[in-house]
Amino acid sequence: MLNLRTSNLIIGLKQTLKAIQSDKASTIYLASDADDFIRKSVQDACAQKNLEIVYVITMKELGEACGIDIGASTAAVILNNPAQ
Repeated sequence: MLNLRTSNLIIGLKQTLKAIQSDKASTIYLASDADDFIRKSVQDACAQKNLEIVYVITMKELGEACGIDIGASTAAVILNNPAQ
């Protein structure tokens, strides 16, 4: 089972996109059953920054992996010391 419980984790579309755009994201997780708009937004941002996406089957599974009681559409592990 996937376990993303770390202090370097952010959850949600806005935070994930912000981390991608500011080159602070190291790994992106995206639920395959997330809304089309959310999936496309994350996929486009990752394509621009050449980041690989790890797909998780359901939002429920991603939420559980993140340690939250609700589903999560997307999450990102951020770098410890991102380049400024």
